[in-house]
Amino acid sequence: MRQTRFLDRTSPPHIATLILICGLGALSLNIYSPSLPSMAKHFGVDYALMQLTVSLYLAMTAVIQIVIGPISDRFGRRPVLLAAVVIFTVATLVALFAPNYETFVVARMVQSVIASAFALSRAVVRDVVPADQAASWIGYVTMGMSLVPMVGPAVGGMLDKAFGWQSTFWLLAGGGVVLFALLWQDLGETAPKGNGRFIDQVRAWPSLLKSQRFWGYCLAAAFASGAFFAFLGGAPYVGSTLYGMDAATLGAYFAAPSIGYMAGNYFSGRYSVRLGLNRMVMLGALVGTAGMAAMVLLDLAGQMGAVAFFGLMIPVGLGNGILLPSANAGMLSVRPELAGSAAGLGGAITIAGGAALAALAGWLLEGGSATPLVWVMFGTSVLGVASAQWVIVRARAVMRAG
Repeated sequence: MRQTRFLDRTSPPHIATLILICGLGALSLNIYSPSLPSMAKHFGVDYALMQLTVSLYLAMTAVIQIVIGPISDRFGRRPVLLAAVVIFTVATLVALFAPNYETFVVARMVQSVIASAFALSRAVVRDVVPADQAASWIGYVTMGMSLVPMVGPAVGGMLDKAFGWQSTFWLLAGGGVVLFALLWQDLGETAPKGNGRFIDQVRAWPSLLKSQRFWGYCLAAAFASGAFFAFLGGAPYVGSTLYGMDAATLGAYFAAPSIGYMAGNYFSGRYSVRLGLNRMVMLGALVGTAGMAAMVLLDLAGQMGAVAFFGLMIPVGLGNGILLPSANAGMLSVRPELAGSAAGLGGAITIAGGAALAALAGWLLEGGSATPLVWVMFGTSVLGVASAQWVIVRARAVMRAG
């Protein structure tokens, strides 16, 4: 493990810096969710079209995650992250002053470059600590990061009510400037030297994609987090249209999954080394599925209300917080020398599924009922359990063969 010194460019970044890197990406993802109805009115488009900006953002995030890993393996984590923050800040200002919906969509898609932080923060952790400690570190990083999406929608809702939706983008632009200054001073390079050309990194992808372990961890993460992404795409409509919430109230309710997520990250940070990656992945999948099963039963009984719908996202967030750090560490442990590529590919697979589910959620809700959304979230959670079981089966097979 390499020693870190805060605000020292010659050492690896402090864990607080990693938290803030991911935090701005998380904030950009969901801070404007309560403002989607008012933004639809501002640009003169339907809600479903405005909600599409969430899906497109996630889709671009997936594309960025694919290429950002090998780029950072080749050129280093520091220059790639600094460039990403600059591009993000400029794109945020363009979105802020967008004269029409089309310009806003383009700026929003460029904004997604900040999502490189999700993959590269995990790669930095894997650069600095061994595999058996990586899940614990990732758990603590994402635990701190989870505070941002917990308060982000609430803050966004209050800013929208007081100053209009543009105020949330002013906040993001300011955050970009502050983060750049912090990274410039604290982010020391951690990538191993001599990783070759970019094309060499791309050519190494088949060795990852042929690994059943890699796919098992990726699919467990993708399906388990799929419930959250579907929630992200459908909850603004459910809250504002079906339950009559204003932006501030909806933003407060949006904190529900993040409460569970933070608790799950804490649990992961404390116990992942003791319990092991695969047990943590299965435990997280089961916890999230239990919450969704309860939501399905309430919906079938006709007892679904705002408190039940948003409240039962807490165990979903808890399960994600337990599962994702270990699943991410598992992806990176398949080929440690390709940590950036593994983080990027794994993140792309996870987020691409999330983009599809977010778009599906917006389309399903046109019928005026939350029931289709509930069943989609439950189905993806069950598939997460199946993927976790596959990881365990493959691990046992490797042990017997070894």
